[in-house]
Amino acid sequence: MKQLVIAIDGYSSCGKSTTAKAVAAELHYAYVDTGAMYRAVTLYLLEQNIAFHDLAGVERALHELHITFRRNRRTGRNEVCLNGTIREDDIRQMRISNLVSEVSVIPMVRHAMVAQQQRMGRKRGVVMDGRDIGTTVFPDAEVKVFMTAEVEVRARRRQEELASKGEIVGLDDIVENLRKRDYLDSTRAESPLRRAPDAVLLDTTHITIDEQVDFVLERVSAALFAPLG
Repeated sequence: MKQLVIAIDGYSSCGKSTTAKAVAAELHYAYVDTGAMYRAVTLYLLEQNIAFHDLAGVERALHELHITFRRNRRTGRNEVCLNGTIREDDIRQMRISNLVSEVSVIPMVRHAMVAQQQRMGRKRGVVMDGRDIGTTVFPDAEVKVFMTAEVEVRARRRQEELASKGEIVGLDDIVENLRKRDYLDSTRAESPLRRAPDAVLLDTTHITIDEQVDFVLERVSAALFAPLG
């Protein structure tokens, strides 16, 4: 059976990663969380005290850092590794959420991450979620889904996620963060967040994760068995 590239784009806290992981597991595909890669770059720049406007320092950092993914056998989580060390929990902190969109607008950062993502998906049989997978990273992806949800619903989901990790953040602060990220992601010059013309819209405001997964799998089935020509 042919191997597909499945692109799941959309706004933060719509369920993209959870849905993409489940779809990848169901299909026995590789899963790549591209947002985690930008978070890892943000974390590295902060820890190395490199200002985001210091382009020479950012360029040096991009040559120094190495981002990979490792599956945790105990939890089943796909965890991001930065220079060989698992940093999954660190990159999910609110301080990283507050800054990641500022890092992801830097052209050299986007170019470096897109190139790595394209290498990861070269053999196909991959599910990627992010902001620009169906428009920039893999515009030829056979399945493209663009996810959205009401911002208040997204904020509550994000708050619950943070609380599960012991980080208590007010709902208003999260709403403000999401709106800021939406604006920065949608208006940046390099690979802005936008729905590809051939992407199917999925509003997750009132549906469960299982329903989201089924929605994507139905599109996968249609792509796999589409008539030729």
